[in-house]
Order: sequence, then structure tokens, then C-alpha cells
Amino acid sequence: GWITSFLRSQSSSAGSKTPPLGYGENLARTSLLFSLAADKSETEDATCNGRVFWYNLNMRNDLGKLRTLGNSTRIPQGYSPDVLEAFDNRNRSRDYWVQFTAPEFTTLCPKTGQPDFATMTIRYVPSKSLVESKSLKLYLFGFRNNGDFHEDVVNVIFSDLWKLLRPKYMEVFGKFAARGGISIDPFVNGGSGARWKRLAEERFASWNGVRG
Repeated sequence: GWITSFLRSQSSSAGSKTPPLGYGENLARTSLLFSLAADKSETEDATCNGRVFWYNLNMRNDLGKLRTLGNSTRIPQGYSPDVLEAFDNRNRSRDYWVQFTAPEFTTLCPKTGQPDFATMTIRYVPSKSLVESKSLKLYLFGFRNNGDFHEDVVNVIFSDLWKLLRPKYMEVFGKFAARGGISIDPFVNGGSGARWKRLAEERFASWNGVRG
């Protein structure tokens, strides 16, 4: 089939004037072809000597306001909520969960400057907007040079994301590594509107802090 022909073109490219793709690039292009297999005609038209031309892909045209995605961006040297960005939720007619897990989150003790490590988990039910993941990553990186207590860090993250997104529901959980033989695991949540405030109350009341 057409995918087999593509793979064969890669294996025979050594004798061609067109240099072969590197392993990583080849794998990425191959994955693209498999993902677009349902649209065979357009994908075949977009291939030549095993290379993929991107001009006919159906990309979103409403993301021009995003500054970090697709661009080289410096990692913030400190806490910087301004790097957070959002884009429109195209699925407002249904409720769904979005979860981010940052297993290498780092911040500093506000008194000693010693590093604190945590797995930071963010869950929310979006309303009109979704947080762009690269901007969230940069935002969380900014805490590496920021001194604050565990409880404050989790509340700050919640407040910044709530201000950006105005979601239906959100919760932030910081599972911090033990220091001095004791661990601290702050949890904060909140909802907007009667239904989601009720969910927030129920989840808060049932929170047991068990480390998993």
C-alpha cells in the first residue's frame, strides 16, 4: 500500500540524490502518515521521495495570539504568571476533565533557599478557555528560583490558572518530597456556579490526603 511504498522509499534513498532522513525525522514523518491514513489521497499528494510537505494539513488559524508555542522561548528566571497563555475551547457543549502532571516541579524554601521537589497535579473542567501546555511548563519552571512555602505555592498556582481560565472546576495538588522526615501535600480546589461549587465541596470533604 501507500505506507509501504513510503517506507521502501526511505530504505532505498541511499542511492538517491536526496539525502535520507535521520531516524528521528523519519519516525516523525512516518507517524504523521499513519495518523493521516484515513485521508489517503491528500497524504499521498503531500509525499515526494519519502518527504512530507505540510502545506495541505488542516491547521488551526485562530492561534495567532499564542506567543510561546512554535517559537524559541527563554525559561523564566523567576515566578512569572505573565507567560501563561490560553486558547479557545472548541468543545464547550460537553464537560470533560483536563489533567496536567509535573513530576519534576521544583521550588525553594523561602527561608533557607534549599530546593523542594514535588509532583504537581492540576485538574480542571474547562469553560471557554484551555491553558496552552508550553506556557504552563514555562510558568512552572519559573518557580525554580522562587522562594515560598508549599501551601502558598499550590494556592498561587490555583489562583493564577483560575484567573486565566475561569473554569467550571479546578483543583491543584502538590505532593512534595519529604524534608526532615516530614512531607507536606497541599490540596486546593474550587468551582463556579452551583453545580461545580457543590462538586468542589464534595471533593474537598472527601479528601483524605493519602499519598499514592
